[in-house]
Amino acid sequence: MAYIIAVNASILSQTGGTCACSLTDKFQCDTIPDYVDCKEGMFDLVRRDLITATAALAGISSLCFGLFTNLPVALAPGMGLNAYFAYQVVGSNGSGAISYRTALTAVFFEGLIFMFLALTGMRQWLVRLIPATIKTATGVGIGFFLTEIGLSYSSGIGAITGGGISTPLSLGGCPSDMINAVTGACNGGQMTNPTVTILLTFAFHHSRNTPVTYFPDTPEGDSRFSFFKQIVAWHPLSKTLNQLDWNLDTTSTTHFVLALFTFLYVDIIDATATLYSMVRFCGVVNPKDGDFPRSTIAYCTDAAFISIGSLFGCSPVTAFIESGAGIAEGGRTGLTAVVAGLCFIVSIFFAPIFASIPPWATGCTLILVGCMMIRQITQVNWRYIGDVLPSFVVMTFIPFSYSVAYGLIAGLFVYTTLNGLIGLVVFLSSNRIEPREYDLKEYWTWRGSGRAPWFVRAMRKGDGHDSPSSGDNHNNNGNTTATSSVPSEEERQRGFNIQHDCDNLCTKGDSGTTEDHSRMHFCQDEDYDYHRSSPLRGIAR
Repeated sequence: MAYIIAVNASILSQTGGTCACSLTDKFQCDTIPDYVDCKEGMFDLVRRDLITATAALAGISSLCFGLFTNLPVALAPGMGLNAYFAYQVVGSNGSGAISYRTALTAVFFEGLIFMFLALTGMRQWLVRLIPATIKTATGVGIGFFLTEIGLSYSSGIGAITGGGISTPLSLGGCPSDMINAVTGACNGGQMTNPTVTILLTFAFHHSRNTPVTYFPDTPEGDSRFSFFKQIVAWHPLSKTLNQLDWNLDTTSTTHFVLALFTFLYVDIIDATATLYSMVRFCGVVNPKDGDFPRSTIAYCTDAAFISIGSLFGCSPVTAFIESGAGIAEGGRTGLTAVVAGLCFIVSIFFAPIFASIPPWATGCTLILVGCMMIRQITQVNWRYIGDVLPSFVVMTFIPFSYSVAYGLIAGLFVYTTLNGLIGLVVFLSSNRIEPREYDLKEYWTWRGSGRAPWFVRAMRKGDGHDSPSSGDNHNNNGNTTATSSVPSEEERQRGFNIQHDCDNLCTKGDSGTTEDHSRMHFCQDEDYDYHRSSPLRGIAR
């Protein structure tokens, strides 16, 4: 997870942070020496602040998460959301729809809303409300988005050029003096930039007399080299700490709400999927209700540090899938997260080293992270057009529009329109007119599953009409003790509803027998596996 310190700072610093630029055309701000020095030049204040903020936030959040939840999961500013924050919401040099300070305010509110949803139990219902194929396609699209950023010039290896008012989709390797200051396009000399040779760059970028150095003989290079030689140093937060802007005008309100919705949507899906994956890897998931010990505390801790992170000047915090590395080595308790948090806290004092990692080094990491996220493309339901087309729209719109929000909106619009029309035709024709492979569509329901929200269980228990939906009691140590193997009437009804839905959806083969592969497809999605052998069918996968 250590890569997030340099990568997150490199991405977020492209916004310019709180550095002032009075020009209307924000892409011309890089021509102002004072602005460049503040952003990433002679003083490099924003990037160094963000390195300290990222390390401190990851350390404190992981430490608290391990202590409060006793789960081996570490937290840090999430990949994907930081790119959306930097390149779409705020924009390069603050050219986006809202300012850096206003975007931090959106992140702060997102954390509060996330905590409310976790406390009321609505989080799980919202996750179920989004079609599984759209959720999977979103992760794939963000993976392509990160890969595109990693290949670009400003935050990557420079294999493709663009930026400014153009999306980086042209052949890269462009010399610095050939990049158009207005459009970001390359005026010539593609693939002649020696910095594209990664091995050469890795070997010689600290040698000051080479064309690939990160420390040229300039005031900017001297400042970087002087900071690097300190090795161990404390860099206080001067440009990003507590920079929230609470004043919203009429022109920015719409974009503020859109950014808030996108942050919340992606964070709910990301945090839920990652946490469930990690706790199942640990083996602490209750097989009867799909919940895990201290789940509400886990989500509330994550939500709290989303808001706290905005005060540090960072994009939303989330659980990291890299926590699986610690679990694979035997970590089963919060001690794993505590150790990771302590290591992040120690890394605060090694800011000179992390600040000296050039963009063409962090770009490789972005490409690898994108590769890992794209692997889930195999989970998209490619057998039915009503799932394929919306998924394809999401996966292509996110990188090509350079926006996570636009990709999500386009995909949900196509999904709703296409499947709504298909469902209407099927209903009016009494199931006589159906598209090809209609029986292979993703199963979707608005019903929630798993444990009922805590306040619902409390009210039912107080009325004497309910027992815990899982048949288990979670004690203070996070263990589960079975109290009854007899399902309640509510459990039987919920089991019947899901059983009935699956029976209606499963197809018959030529021999008249139910085809197992169809049943498994209909009775599961990205987050849940519905097993027909027990009363409750809401086991989180």
